[in-house]
Amino acid sequence: MRILLLGGSKSGGSECISGKSGLAQRLARDLSEGNSLYYWATMEPTDEEDRARIRRHLADRAGWGFQTVERGRDLPGALHRLDSKGSVLLDSVTALLANEMFDSKVHDGAPAVVTRDLLRLSGSVANLVCVCDDVFRDAGRYDPVTEQYRRGLAQICRALAAEFDVTCEVMLGMPKAYRGENWLRKAGLL
Repeated sequence: MRILLLGGSKSGGSECISGKSGLAQRLARDLSEGNSLYYWATMEPTDEEDRARIRRHLADRAGWGFQTVERGRDLPGALHRLDSKGSVLLDSVTALLANEMFDSKVHDGAPAVVTRDLLRLSGSVANLVCVCDDVFRDAGRYDPVTEQYRRGLAQICRALAAEFDVTCEVMLGMPKAYRGENWLRKAGLL
């Protein structure tokens, strides 16, 4: 099973909590059916706010049975650590693209690299739940580099949505299905 969860982001001190991370944790755990359960953390912390978010996520998933894989780029380099029957929650596509795209310079090919790596990860495990911040649909105008990032993130999400079984937007912990509505209904989520 391949699931893409989109939702609002919490940044800049805002309190936009979509509930996508909590839903992703429940889905990954339920899909694992007792097999290996992984939390693939992609954030490379740069400040205290990032470190606080990481601490909060660690506390949120304490006792759930997740093995943490911390890798913010070059996903294929850690695939050997995964059980092919396992379930992976990758949080987040948003951070993964930022890591690949912004280094000492802007890497134009980053969206294609991230898409390729995520599809490879998807084929390496029994279940994959990807979390992505929905930062590409507002009407705001941003500087050219930010727009390039937003377009890249949208490109990745379109590619994943075309390949994954379920794609939904999460608002206040409730999914709105774009693809896979029947599965979500059978799972009792709609």
